[in-house]
Amino acid sequence: MGDRFILLVEDNPDDEALTIRAFKKSKLVNEIVVARDGAEALDYLFGRGAHAGRDVSVLPAVVLLDLRLPKIDGLEVLRRIRADEHAKLIPVVILTSSKEEQDLINGYLHGANSYIRKPVDFDKFTDAIRQLGLYWLVLSEVPPPIP
Repeated sequence: MGDRFILLVEDNPDDEALTIRAFKKSKLVNEIVVARDGAEALDYLFGRGAHAGRDVSVLPAVVLLDLRLPKIDGLEVLRRIRADEHAKLIPVVILTSSKEEQDLINGYLHGANSYIRKPVDFDKFTDAIRQLGLYWLVLSEVPPPIP
């Protein structure tokens, strides 16, 4: 696995497929690891459960995090990432359909690097993903892992 992979945390199969399709259409070929609930995302990042033994020093270039997730919601996932010594610097982009202003405020309060509302229109969504990918995977400098 390359060092510039994406962790997509998304429980809606349609949104997952759309996101992956939008990345492919934008010619962003980075590997995408999908977690379908908050608990799976944390297990992946911290090498627990089904992901025990995973090299946790290999961190995603960016986490695309939905807010409304089963088991552990997106804000709690974000809180736990920011509380972890090794994972706290991972860029986290909230990618959600929520229009609640409080979700936006809470996302930034808990350390989100960016907050993007999912456009309903596929072309607009593809363009948003293209721009997001170009910024976080090409332009943005990622901090080295914390020893």
